[in-house]
Amino acid sequence: MRALITVFSLVVSIALMSKSSAADQPNIVFIFTDDHAPHAIGAYDGWLKSVNPTPNIDKLAGEGMLFVNSFCTNSICGPSRAVIQTGKHSHKNGFMNNGNSFDWNQQTFPKLLQKAGYQTAIYGKSHLKGEPQGFDDWAVLPGQGLYYNPDMITPKGKVMIEGYCTDIVTDMAVDFLKESRDGDKPFMLMVQHKAPHRNWMPALRHLHLYDDIEMPEPATLFDKWEDNAAPARYQELEIDRHMDINFDLFLDLTADFKDPSPKKSKDRSAWNNLQRMTPAQSKTWRDAYGPKDKAFHEANLSGDDLIRWKYQRYAKNYLRAVKGVDESVERVMKTLDELGLEDNTIVIYSSDQGFYIGDHGWFDKRWMYEESLKMPFIVKWPGVVKPGSKSLKMIQNLDYAETFLEIAGAAIPDDMQGLSVVPLLKGENPDDWRKSIYYHYYEYPSVHMVPRHNGVRTNRYKLMNFYQFDEWELYDLKTDPDELTNLYGNPEYKQLTRRMKKELENLRKQYEDDSDMSVKSQEWQDEVRSR
Repeated sequence: MRALITVFSLVVSIALMSKSSAADQPNIVFIFTDDHAPHAIGAYDGWLKSVNPTPNIDKLAGEGMLFVNSFCTNSICGPSRAVIQTGKHSHKNGFMNNGNSFDWNQQTFPKLLQKAGYQTAIYGKSHLKGEPQGFDDWAVLPGQGLYYNPDMITPKGKVMIEGYCTDIVTDMAVDFLKESRDGDKPFMLMVQHKAPHRNWMPALRHLHLYDDIEMPEPATLFDKWEDNAAPARYQELEIDRHMDINFDLFLDLTADFKDPSPKKSKDRSAWNNLQRMTPAQSKTWRDAYGPKDKAFHEANLSGDDLIRWKYQRYAKNYLRAVKGVDESVERVMKTLDELGLEDNTIVIYSSDQGFYIGDHGWFDKRWMYEESLKMPFIVKWPGVVKPGSKSLKMIQNLDYAETFLEIAGAAIPDDMQGLSVVPLLKGENPDDWRKSIYYHYYEYPSVHMVPRHNGVRTNRYKLMNFYQFDEWELYDLKTDPDELTNLYGNPEYKQLTRRMKKELENLRKQYEDDSDMSVKSQEWQDEVRSR
C-alpha cells in the first residue's frame, strides 16, 4: 500500500512539475511584417487611423501592451532581421546592408530556444539569404519573394505555391499549430509576411477596398526639405520623381504590350509577378485596375494633382496589402483559441521598420526620421500583461532576442547588446532603463541614395550625423514632431548639441561600433551625387 501511495505521489508530482514547466515556458507567436509603419495601425493613433486599417491588430493591442517608443537600429529589411536574430547591432552580426549574407552559423535566439526545449518554426520572408538554422520546420521566400504564386524554399527544396503570399504564409502557420506542433513542447512560431513591402500588391479580394474614399494626406506630403541637411535633397525616394507610375502603381501593366519601359533600374517585381498570374487571377486584376487606368488617362493630370493621384493610388494599395495581414492576425488568433492555446501563448506583432506613406513626400524607409525609425511592437501575454496598457519606455529590435530568451527561462548570453523587455511587460518601471537609443544606417551609395548616418535619440531630442558629408541635423521632437526645423548650428542650442554629441559618442563606444565614419573628399561627394 505504501508503495502504491509513493508511486501515486510521484505521478502527481511529475504532473504538477509538467504543468508548472508549461506555464514557465509559454508558447510564443511572433507575427512579423515588412515595412508596416506604426501610423498605418489604428491603435497607434496615426493620421491614417480614420480609415480603420487594422481592426484585428487593434484588438490585439487592446488585449495587450502597445509600445509607443519602439525603434529599429538600422532601418532596412535584412539588417533589421539580423539584429532580431542575434540581439546585436549590425556591425556586430555582420549584416549591415541588404547586399550582405547572414552567417547562420553564429549564435541566434532560435538555436538557444531549441536548447531550452522549444519547438521552433518560421514561415514567410527571411531575407537573410541561405537556409535558416535553429528551426525545426521552415519555409521561406527567396529574397523579397512574390505576392502571387510565390516560390518557397523548404528543407525539401524549392516549390511554387499557387495563391496570395500572405494567405499562404498564414496557411503554413495554421497547419503548424494544428498538425505539426509537438504537444509536449512549448513553441516559437514566426509568421513573417512579405506585405506590405513594395510593390504593394493586394489580394484579389481587396482590389476594390477604399475605392469609395479619399485617403487623408500627410501634412508633409509637399515637403521640400529646405531646412534639412543637403542629403535629404539628394535622395531618390520621392513619390513625385521616383515612384514609377507603371511598375509601382500598376498603371497599364495589364495591357497587352511588352515591358513599357526599357530602363533597367526600375523595380520590376510587380511586372514580373503579373506575368506569373493564372488566367483567372489576371482577369480579376485587369477588371479592377482597367477602369481606374482609363479614368486616370482621361483626367490628364500634372503637377500637384498628379502627385496627389500617385499618393492616393499608393496609399490605397499599401493599406490593401495591410488588410491581408490584419486578416492573418485574426485567423491565427482564432486558431489559438480553437486549439485551447490562447491562455498560454504570447502573441507579438511587429515589423522590421517603419515606412513613409507620403510623409515628407516619400516612400520607402532608411532614414532616422521618425516615420522609418519607429516600428510597431504589440504584445499580448495573458495573465501577465495588463490589457490595453501602453509603455513609453524606449525599446529597439535589439531587445527582441533577449526578451524571447527570458520568456523561455533561458540564459541571455553576455555578448547580446539589448535588454529584455519582460520587466516592462510585467508593469515594472526600472530606474536604470535606457534613456537613449543608437542608430546606424550603412547602405550607400545604393538604391534610393540615402546616405550613411548614425545618430542618437532621447525622449525629446534627436541628433543625426551624415558623416561622409560632414553634415548634421538636430531636432526637438516635442516642439517639432515632423522634424522640419533643423536646430544644428543654432547658437541657442550650442550646449544641447554638445551634450547630444557626447551621448552619441558614448553609445558608439558602448556598442563597440568601430565602423569607418570618416568624411569623404569633395570629389567623392560630388561624384556620388551626380549618379
